[in-house]
Amino acid sequence: MFKKLLLIASTCTIALAASAQTAATPWSEKPVTVVVPFPAGGSTDMVARAMAQHMGDKLGQNFVVDNRPGATGTLGAGAVKRAAPDGYTLLVSSLGAFVVAPHLLKSVPYDALKDFDYITVPVQAPNVLVAAPNQKARTVQEVIAQLKANPGKVSFASSGNGSSDHLSAEVFWQQSGTEGLHIPYKGGAPAINDLLGGQVEFSFQNVNAVLQHIRAGKLHAIAVTGDKRSPVLPDVPTLAEAGVAGAEVYSWQGMAAPKGLPAGVKKKLSDAAIAAMNDPAVKKRMQDQGMEVVASTPEAFAAYQAREFARWKTVIETRKITAD
Repeated sequence: MFKKLLLIASTCTIALAASAQTAATPWSEKPVTVVVPFPAGGSTDMVARAMAQHMGDKLGQNFVVDNRPGATGTLGAGAVKRAAPDGYTLLVSSLGAFVVAPHLLKSVPYDALKDFDYITVPVQAPNVLVAAPNQKARTVQEVIAQLKANPGKVSFASSGNGSSDHLSAEVFWQQSGTEGLHIPYKGGAPAINDLLGGQVEFSFQNVNAVLQHIRAGKLHAIAVTGDKRSPVLPDVPTLAEAGVAGAEVYSWQGMAAPKGLPAGVKKKLSDAAIAAMNDPAVKKRMQDQGMEVVASTPEAFAAYQAREFARWKTVIETRKITAD
């Protein structure tokens, strides 16, 4: 009888050990899908692919970027929200899906404050106020004088309603007591093309999108929207330095996952993401294009997302900005 009980106990011990080993199977069983809710080739896509490569190398598994554009980024973000919170589906998006679209659109398929676990802000970049080649203005005060002399008539191009370049213009007008004419385009490329051609007069563009044109002398850089000067445009003042306070705006990207990510998986992902952005080659690549590496912790990103969410809600409501 004793031998029989011993055999049963031994069998149970083996079964429990096998069960524990199964439960402790490391998180690396299948490829990780990184959803980018915009077309391939843009800034967000570039950042996501750099992160995917280095995170995959660090964690020893395959990270695959999946571009799912549509509905100003909310289509892809909604798909991530509906995915299992197991660490195998991630979202890398610009600030639009996280803090702008929820206030701009009548409905979005997620709650930006409740439906995601925030992992890191890999990079941010200020926008830069640029003038078309045929414009004489070279300082912020000259732009303001032009706006005051022609209220509501001086044109500012943007990559679309609610984009960071559009919001930069709205905040600039608000803080300088002026009003311009917003000309939205379907993307940054056509806006920049018309700016280069002189069809529009000014624009707040992402530094990385117009840096080559500034360096070639095709566009005139007047001021940046950051809280400090951009390392790639050291001679260009901030708006605050030029006399317009409270108009700081950064375009940023963020990595998130469906809400409910296991703590251990979340730490692995955040550690790998931060390490990827601090890789010397990746950091140099980002900085050369005018981006600033942030590589924030999940806690810092969650707090920042909440602040940005509240800020852009106020701006959009105050300025009566719509998606149309």
